[in-house]
Amino acid sequence: MNRTVQKAITAYGGKEFWSTAKHIEAEVSVHGLAFTMKSRPVFKHAKIEMDITRPFAKLTPIGKTPNVTGVLDGHDVRLEAPMEKVIEERKTARQYFPGGLKRLFHWDDLDMAFFANYAFWNYFTLPVLLMREDIDWKEIEPGCLDATFPESIPTHSKVQRFRFDLETGLLIQHDYTAEVISTLATAANVVLEHKQGDGFVYTSRRLVTPRSPSGKALPGPALIDITVHSFKVY
Repeated sequence: MNRTVQKAITAYGGKEFWSTAKHIEAEVSVHGLAFTMKSRPVFKHAKIEMDITRPFAKLTPIGKTPNVTGVLDGHDVRLEAPMEKVIEERKTARQYFPGGLKRLFHWDDLDMAFFANYAFWNYFTLPVLLMREDIDWKEIEPGCLDATFPESIPTHSKVQRFRFDLETGLLIQHDYTAEVISTLATAANVVLEHKQGDGFVYTSRRLVTPRSPSGKALPGPALIDITVHSFKVY
């Protein structure tokens, strides 16, 4: 591990903690222009559960129906009613994006289940992603890492950049292209706040805006605004 990786893992709770952690449960609220663009309801105190070691996440409610859950299972997605009853499913979901005119202005619940779940899984499991051998982490300069993701991990784009505070080791900004929206959707995901959990630290406020060619986060518009109300690791 390079120095930036080591410092970041330590800042978020340490290698020993995250090596034994299996699951995350969180409550989130999310809004922003991206929801308006895709004719989607915002998330208000939605519940999310995920496995840490593999891309698996469940978000409830995924849409307007209170008890319908959107599930990401690897590259596949499905909608579940209570008692894990499958309502609808879609294999290899990424192949449907960007999706032409239909998905330009409207995403269905399965579309959102794919995007939101993989995004949260990537954001919330960052300390473990830093330890994965199938992700190529390169230190560009102190506090700045470029990551090349394998095809096995659903994520925004193959190559992404992570900027960490040199003093604390905590994430400041995460740069990527949200390719399921558009190959032009270059974004800066800025961490506004961290909170202390039980033996770990987590990102509790994030704001996603367009990114300038120089890598600077533009002041607006607010594409995605994320508030994490609670966060549990076990």
